[in-house]
Amino acid sequence: MSDAPTTRRRGRGGGGAARRAERSAISIETAKFIERKIPNLDILDEEALEIIEANAETVLEEIGVNFVENPAALDRWRAAGAIVEGERVRLPKGLARSLCSTAPSQFTQHARNPERSVEIGGRNLVCAPVYGPPFVHDMDGGRRYATMADFRDFVKLGYMSKWLHHSGGTVCEPTDVPVNKRHLDMLYAHMSLSDKPFMGSVTEPSRAVDSIDMAKILFGEQFVEDNTVMTSLININSPLTFDGIMMGALEHFAAHNQAAIISPFIVGGAMAPVSVVGTLTQVLAEVLAGVAYSQLVRPGAPVIMGAFVTSIDMNSGAPTFGTPEAAQITYGAGQLARRLGLPYRSAGSFNGSKLPDAQAAYETANSLNVGLLAGVNFMLHSCGWLEGGLVASFEKFVMDADQLGALHHLAKGVQHDENGQAMDALREVGPGGHYLGCAHTQANFKSAFWRSDVLDYKPYETWAEEGSRDTTTLANARVRKLLADYQQPMLDPAIDEALKAYVTKRKAEMPDAFS
Repeated sequence: MSDAPTTRRRGRGGGGAARRAERSAISIETAKFIERKIPNLDILDEEALEIIEANAETVLEEIGVNFVENPAALDRWRAAGAIVEGERVRLPKGLARSLCSTAPSQFTQHARNPERSVEIGGRNLVCAPVYGPPFVHDMDGGRRYATMADFRDFVKLGYMSKWLHHSGGTVCEPTDVPVNKRHLDMLYAHMSLSDKPFMGSVTEPSRAVDSIDMAKILFGEQFVEDNTVMTSLININSPLTFDGIMMGALEHFAAHNQAAIISPFIVGGAMAPVSVVGTLTQVLAEVLAGVAYSQLVRPGAPVIMGAFVTSIDMNSGAPTFGTPEAAQITYGAGQLARRLGLPYRSAGSFNGSKLPDAQAAYETANSLNVGLLAGVNFMLHSCGWLEGGLVASFEKFVMDADQLGALHHLAKGVQHDENGQAMDALREVGPGGHYLGCAHTQANFKSAFWRSDVLDYKPYETWAEEGSRDTTTLANARVRKLLADYQQPMLDPAIDEALKAYVTKRKAEMPDAFS
């Protein structure tokens, strides 16, 4: 393994000031990524899996996929043996699966703080926050367009959240910064306000290049050449369409060995069939084509199989979340990902509610728990999602981030060693006693049970005396506390100045664009 990026940063400048800042910085606790010790829930039998896999190959061969506005992609496919007619690409059976075989089943995404690097794949689960909403919501300001100040606050909350392993990407879309320049400010926020792993920009191929160039400033050029330091979200325009913008971004990330989530974006009944097996067939066909293309760009490039799937309300046409059908697809796609030998992205804090209320909680809990049991390796949108993904909610962000702690404890499984058996406690207490004061309880009480930092378990009288606060009010207080307690992680001043100079230079090179 290459040298840790911290060593490279120190070698590039900053001197005594950087070392003094590092010694005085307060350490913010972050739990290690989840390592499951519980089984995955497999709901499809071998016959169903083989049918889906065969049908997906038929889709690729007979129907094909479109690679639009990307002549270079069509040339790559021709050279690989695909049949190309216009922008339609048909893949002979077995071609895509063969190409996918070079993608790694597990990889490390390095953080600038090596202690916060994550392992994506295998039995691991990495949680990242909501991605992409143009609006934000909180108790104080209500629903409004997101700003760069909101974005920075979300990055700070992510950094301060113990159970969140990843800083994410476009946690909200800051609409007060030009479209063609906001990615620079967002990247700098992730790099400077947090030392957790982060995502690169994909909204235009040149923005992927900026992401890579800024990562090289942060980590060192050679470190980025040798290691994966970013993930990126490459959405497929379902059904069966790969656009030039997303594929152009993928080409840059793959060429530089940076990870991409190849993810169909499916609302069942609108962008895929209404049946579970039909949807899984389309998901697999799209993933096979997308992952295979990444390997045409660079064999061995790290990729994650994505499955963003919701159902639809047939009365209103609105997407629905936390439904049984979405759960079945999430479970089934996990089985397909494991058979392909790919890391798996799915699930999140999905809900369709306008407020962080009971609907939001029910739908989110369903989706989070399904993700844990489905074998998800990278859970984007794990906290903060509201209103079908249109809104990033500050209160819901901390509510969800708190609940991720429950997933950590569920994933540990049941300990049955000597301490777990607790025979000494059973002998000490005996019939009719209580366990509060026994030696075993005293030795284990700090770690025995997961404890919420948001929810209220006080007696009614105490709760009433403190203002009868509901969960949203408690979450609002938690947001205020985390932001008040936030302290920026140390960043070598020379690197910080180089990042700022890059952002300033790139902004000066282009006029503002708001569309």
